[in-house]
Amino acid sequence: MAQKNEQACIAFDGHRRIASGSLAKVALAAKHAVDRGAGGPVLIFDNGTGRQVDVDFRGSDAEVVARLPATEGAEAPVARGPGRPKLGVVAREVTLLPRHWDWLSEQSGGASATLRRLVEEARRANDGRDRHRQAGEVLDRFMLAMAGDLPLYEEATRAFWRKERERFSELTDTWPADVREHVRHLASRAWDDAPVDA
Repeated sequence: MAQKNEQACIAFDGHRRIASGSLAKVALAAKHAVDRGAGGPVLIFDNGTGRQVDVDFRGSDAEVVARLPATEGAEAPVARGPGRPKLGVVAREVTLLPRHWDWLSEQSGGASATLRRLVEEARRANDGRDRHRQAGEVLDRFMLAMAGDLPLYEEATRAFWRKERERFSELTDTWPADVREHVRHLASRAWDDAPVDA
């Protein structure tokens, strides 16, 4: 069964933070703010992706929670067909040039085993870079949604990608406190994930 309460989220009413924590907790806090006449917009963000989470606030608390989207880690129904579904192997189409298929057919274990091995090697080799890039994308999404119309937004974005911590801090000083705090938290997380040679 999908776990709806493990997704770390944060909600805002305009530029004021309402709540942070599990999706269920944050959604209910946002629902109660809406019910009290929040000035809005009331937005919920997934801290892992930076994307907005759409929540239908109609009905009772239990109805709102029941409609919440499942987390990304939830098991999706497995499509039957080629592959080994019981092992989590799903067949998908891969488009390669004839010379690529020729090379793959000469490898020990066949094309599928070789592709899996190459993907695993690339994942290990690029783990730090991938985490840094993903953390930067989280910040970008949140900043665009919450700070895109604030003063010095573009300059702050450039300072972030140049890893100019002090400059970034200066540029965000005048932003609303809750937005500023969260943006700086996301920026620190991205910088901390940066590989040494990045």
